[in-house]
Formats: sequence, structure tokens, C-alpha cells
Amino acid sequence: MRACGRCWQVPPRSTVALDDALRPVKIWVDADACPNVIKEILYRAAERTQTELVLVANQPLVVPCSNLISRRTVTQGLDAADDAIVKWAATGDLAITADIPLAAKLVDKGVLAINPRGELYSVENIRQQLSMRNFMDELRGSGIQTGGPGAFHQRDRQAFANQLDRLLAQRT
Repeated sequence: MRACGRCWQVPPRSTVALDDALRPVKIWVDADACPNVIKEILYRAAERTQTELVLVANQPLVVPCSNLISRRTVTQGLDAADDAIVKWAATGDLAITADIPLAAKLVDKGVLAINPRGELYSVENIRQQLSMRNFMDELRGSGIQTGGPGAFHQRDRQAFANQLDRLLAQRT
């Protein structure tokens, strides 16, 4: 999807037409580091399922012209977008983030969270993932080279699309 010139700021929808209380009211995206290919999947899914999609970033974003898709630009600063998503997301919403501390806060709040590779963060696994993330951060802080995440592949894109479809289907 492409953005038109008038869509630098899409006004948020005042109401969301939802006839099923289980459907996510909104999909929140930690958009600063979200791969463009994942954003494209999200744009199509929002339109297909008539689910509101909000991209949150600390830099201006161009989004497609749609009454379902909007963006919110937050102030510059460490974790400003993360803090905003935690504040705005509600129980039953869905969030897309690779940030494990953000995912932990969202899961604690009752928000479903998945990463751009399609992995679902849950009450059952988030503490273990947070511990591993903190351990790796300590190793990096002590000078040990730990590497980073692997390259983003077609299989990651497919895993994300499949997980997103499963979660949205459960709510329709």
C-alpha cells in the first residue's frame, strides 16, 4: 500500500465497529524498528479484518490513507514510544514489538504481544525471555560479543503473517 500526500496525519477513529468483544480493539505497533515488510502485512490485515491499526514512533511516519490506519508520533527519548504504547493499549488489544521489556509490560496488562518473527509473548514465556534478554545484556556490558538477532528471512515473514492471522481469526 502506498501513502498519498494528504495522509501525513490520519485522524484517529472515534469509534471502532466491533460486534465481537473478543476481537482486538486495536493493533499497536512499536514502529521505530518494525520491518517495512511487517508493516505492509499489518496494513493489509487491518483492512481485511476491519481492525484499527496504530503505529507509534518517535519519528514521522507515512501511513496508507485509511480510516483504520493511523500513526502517533511521540517525543524523542529513551523508551518514549514504549511508554506511550503501554499507556494507550488496553486489555484485549494486540501489540507488535521486538522489545522484550515492552512485551513484558504489555502481557502484564493483558495485551497480546507478538514479535515481527511471529513469536507470541505470553504469561508462560515472557519472564524466561526477559531473563535471557537481561543476561545477554549483562554479557554485552562486560565486553563479551554475543551477536545479534539473525537476518530477517522469508520464513520469519511467513511465521508472522500466520501468527497474526491466527490471532485475528480467534477474535472474529
